[in-house]
Amino acid sequence: MRRLPVYFLLDTSGSMFGEPIQALNNALSGMINTLRTDAQALDSLWISMITFNRDITELMPLTELVNFQLPEISCPQSGPTHTGMALEMLYEKVRTGVQKGTATQKADWKPLLFLFTDGKPSDILLYREMIPKIQSLNFGAIVACAAGHNANDMMLKELTDTVVHLDTADSNTLKQFFRWVSDTIEQGNKSMGTTDSISLPPPPQDIHLVI
Repeated sequence: MRRLPVYFLLDTSGSMFGEPIQALNNALSGMINTLRTDAQALDSLWISMITFNRDITELMPLTELVNFQLPEISCPQSGPTHTGMALEMLYEKVRTGVQKGTATQKADWKPLLFLFTDGKPSDILLYREMIPKIQSLNFGAIVACAAGHNANDMMLKELTDTVVHLDTADSNTLKQFFRWVSDTIEQGNKSMGTTDSISLPPPPQDIHLVI
C-alpha cells in the first residue's frame, strides 16, 4: 500500500496550560481511536506530531497508524510560541520523510498538514520566511486551526487558504474539531489517486471557516 503521511503541528505554549492542554490530549486520543476504526486508514495512514512552545519537539516521528501510541502532551506555564521554528523542523521532516517513487518503491500520496494554535507566532520573521518553503512541499491540504480570541486568523491565512476558527479551546469544541480532522483524513484517504487536492467535509457548528 502507498502511504498517506499526515503531519500535526500542535501549539503547546504557556497559554495552553491547564484545561486546554488536557482537552487537546483527550481530543487527539479520540481522533486516533476514530481513525483506527477505518480499515483503509489502518492500511495506509502514517502520522507525525510536532509540538511547539519555546522549544520544538518531534513528539512522534512518522509512524504507521496501527503502531501509533499517543504520548501525553504537556506544556510549560508560560513562554513564547515559536511557530516559525516548528515550520522549519516540519520542512526538514517532510523533505526527508515523504517517499518519492523509485523503480522498486511507490511514492507516498501527497501529505496532509494540520496546524493547531491558540496564539500567534512569536518568531514572525522566521514564520514568514518558512511559508513559501512549506507551500513548495506539495501538500494535498494544509488546514490551520485558530483556537480562542488570542489566535490570529489572518496570520494563518498567509500560510493556507483553509483556516478554521474555534471560539474556545475547551474539551467539547476540540473534540468536534478533531472529529472533523479525522473525517477530513478519511476523505483524503478515499480520494487519493483520483484528485490532486482533497475536498474538505463541512465543519460542525462550532467550527467556523475563515473566509
